[in-house]
Amino acid sequence: ICTGSDDRTVRIWDVDMTKQLAVLKGHTGYVHSVAFSPQPNIIASGSYDETIRLWDTTTGTCCRVIKAHTEPVTCVSFNKDGTQLLSSSMDGLCRIWDTATGQCIKSLGDPENMEPVGHSLFSPNGKFLLASNLNSQIRLWDINGTCPKRYVGHINTQYCITSALLMPLADKFVVSGSEDGMVHVWNLQTRECVQRLRGHSAPVIAVSVHPTQPCIASASLDGTVRVWQHPDSATPVTHQVMAAADWQAPPMAPACVP
Repeated sequence: ICTGSDDRTVRIWDVDMTKQLAVLKGHTGYVHSVAFSPQPNIIASGSYDETIRLWDTTTGTCCRVIKAHTEPVTCVSFNKDGTQLLSSSMDGLCRIWDTATGQCIKSLGDPENMEPVGHSLFSPNGKFLLASNLNSQIRLWDINGTCPKRYVGHINTQYCITSALLMPLADKFVVSGSEDGMVHVWNLQTRECVQRLRGHSAPVIAVSVHPTQPCIASASLDGTVRVWQHPDSATPVTHQVMAAADWQAPPMAPACVP
């Protein structure tokens, strides 16, 4: 795994040996986001110094510095094949970069509403991106620069809260943490909030979804990680599980079981 840090470094770790393998130095501000490329031996990092750095993991050297934004970079993520890199920033913009050349392909943002963007990611097909703004809105952009859908109802004004796209079910969903302590789930197409998952006692600042099973993991400032399992999931979850019933049902407070 790789981690970013307030000490301005990127660190690479061997999980099996619980050993630090490398410390990558070069950023002059907090490193807020890191991402492995699907292409071999490449890591991207985004920093409060407003730059993105691409690192060669075999040599531990920085192979490219991109002057990406005019405010801190909050998130970096690659598309499925690693040929493009997405960044978001407190300047209110998302930008798509050519990984090979470092050239900006597209800038996306609403000139009338340049709220900071705390998190962004590509859709699996690479044709859309999901951006979480610090005005309690999540926007679905197409890569040509239009914003066909917005998702609201959660609270996000203080933290760079992550969002995700849940794809294994027949319907597709947008999932996000929230400062109200819940995980919010919207139908991707209708934009209806179909479930609010209750259980955390503090803001939920991160969510992640299983790539093939309808399961969500959420991390909160209450110090816990919870795994939420849709009843259609074929794989039992052995960690703390919230049996969330059907996410297309009206909002409910499901029971938490160990």
